[in-house]
Amino acid sequence: MGNPTNIQNLIASIGAVGAEEILYQDPSDRHEGFKELESWVDGSLDMYRPQFRPILFPIFCHFYLELIQNGFKDAALSFFNTFSPSLNPAHSATLMKLSKILLPIHVQKDDLAQSFRNVKYVVRMSRSGFSLLIGWLTEGIGGEALGVGTGFSGDKGKRGRSAVMRVVNNHLKFEVTSAASTSIKEDFWIQSTGLLSALIPQTSGTELTNPQTFNTSRGTLKLGPAPIDDELKMETERVIREQTFAQDPAAPFDLNSIRPSAPDLVSPTESDLLPHPPNFRSYEIDRMVMSAQDNRKRIRLDPAVLKNVSPTSAQANDLRARALPSICAYTLHDVSEGSPCSTFSEDTSLMAAGFAESYIRLWNLKGEKLRGLKSDLPLNSVHDAQSLRKYREKKVYSVSFDPLHGSSAPPKYLLSGSADATARLWSMDTYTNLVVYRGHESPVWDVKWNPTGLYFATASRDRTARLWSTDRASCLRIYAGHLNDVDALAFHPNSLYLATASSDWTARLWDVQRGKCLRVFIGHQGGLSSLAMSPDGRYLATAAEDLTINLWDLGSGRRIKKMTGHTASIYSLAFSAESSILVSGGADWTVRCWDVQSAGGLAVKTSGDDESMETTDLLSTFPTKRTPITNLQFTSRNLCLSAGYYIPESR
Repeated sequence: MGNPTNIQNLIASIGAVGAEEILYQDPSDRHEGFKELESWVDGSLDMYRPQFRPILFPIFCHFYLELIQNGFKDAALSFFNTFSPSLNPAHSATLMKLSKILLPIHVQKDDLAQSFRNVKYVVRMSRSGFSLLIGWLTEGIGGEALGVGTGFSGDKGKRGRSAVMRVVNNHLKFEVTSAASTSIKEDFWIQSTGLLSALIPQTSGTELTNPQTFNTSRGTLKLGPAPIDDELKMETERVIREQTFAQDPAAPFDLNSIRPSAPDLVSPTESDLLPHPPNFRSYEIDRMVMSAQDNRKRIRLDPAVLKNVSPTSAQANDLRARALPSICAYTLHDVSEGSPCSTFSEDTSLMAAGFAESYIRLWNLKGEKLRGLKSDLPLNSVHDAQSLRKYREKKVYSVSFDPLHGSSAPPKYLLSGSADATARLWSMDTYTNLVVYRGHESPVWDVKWNPTGLYFATASRDRTARLWSTDRASCLRIYAGHLNDVDALAFHPNSLYLATASSDWTARLWDVQRGKCLRVFIGHQGGLSSLAMSPDGRYLATAAEDLTINLWDLGSGRRIKKMTGHTASIYSLAFSAESSILVSGGADWTVRCWDVQSAGGLAVKTSGDDESMETTDLLSTFPTKRTPITNLQFTSRNLCLSAGYYIPESR
């Protein structure tokens, strides 16, 4: 709903104290106005405080930008240092960017500043809470939720109120709900706040500020498994029958081991899929046979067995072994610069890592020798990182092995994304660069193969994701719509959809074929750093600089729950094969395991307990010595692989 006319009338009535001219002459008015507002919010009733807290952040940002714009740099820095600590936990990434805006020209050129000035910040609030807010702003008294603030008084108080009111009227838009405050979870008020009209694709004449309205308008998604070619299925069944009979003639043959069904999901048709060769290849048979074997031999992880079990009980250790994955950690030492990216092949035979010094290293995890390199790089002239950069362009930000053979054989190709705005295809037979894919205008942050291994996607600082085919040097599709860097991406298991995570605080789901945005996921309070798609095709997990992990339902686009516990940036997410467990790793040197099916939420505090930010769906935390976790992957048999780089204490 729009802002009421009594706000506008109030602003017009403040002419007696100098109104706008005095506001710009006396920068302390904003300090006074924000101080009174924050005091009132912090002193309000518990049922209203979660609704009122979100209004502080946009008002803080506008006050700071106005002070910088009008040349009050010292007052702006004092204002920032005084009030930002109370906002920092939820908005650390944005506040860091804001702190670098120090001159009027910065306000005019910076994308973040222009977004705040040109787009209204949406705030959700109950009808009763909205009435209290308006009552306090217009009269200085809002019923029973006074807090320690006693309202604005005197000329200075009126000017402070005028400053707050102008931001509320000109830059905030309230979405008022008729639901009772006590019946709504605290996260609801934060989930859909922000500069939403800029983040949600606008498809009609009316401005959309509710992401669910957009998601519903895009219809039903086909999230079921992709169809299998009949001839390929018959040949796979024949091979599996022969192998099963040879090992044990009495053993039953299970067709579901080839491809588990999902009757409650709509499956795509052959015409929905990306083009592929008309005839199947022999490696596809090997891949499906091995997939069926892995499915039978997989370690089943069932976190539900830990419910209502005391951690100190006798059977706790046995149950934890059934619920938690085994984690095999690989640590890189003597990393001189930056944070290396890494990946594992699906057959767990190879590990690759890309470094800031512009090169990629390979390891054979089975202890076998790699073939000698065939390269035009004059190795005898490389002595350090600077000399290496003469022959390789820029930092390597992402690497990815092809999934053509699955877990049945080593990969044939490796993709890499770099700061030189290119993606490169490398041969694992000759260890040479085969193709350079050009098209992006800025560094490529992430590269990912689609499940078939015939296509791949790239994410870039130029705010786009792009679809490529290995046999073409130019891109096939451009997915444009994000307002900032596209930092990470992931394909849906049936290859129909592509999910992207961006620094604009949102994730999006795209139709790979048509290039249209079908879902927008809004709920984080910082730029997204990682995402993962569940193997069963139902869920999307996203991690952001607000140190939270959100779990989303792909079909509806709704957030299922928020998971908290990490104390530093989250770099990687991965689902177990059954989609029952999510693992996360990051800069706090830990790997954390989460129960996907648990309702989550913060634990109920009892008297004497220290306040904890860990949600109840956190199953376990595995700490390392001093190793940020940059990559996590589950094998087809549910072994979790992690990679990171050790930070010596001297740093």
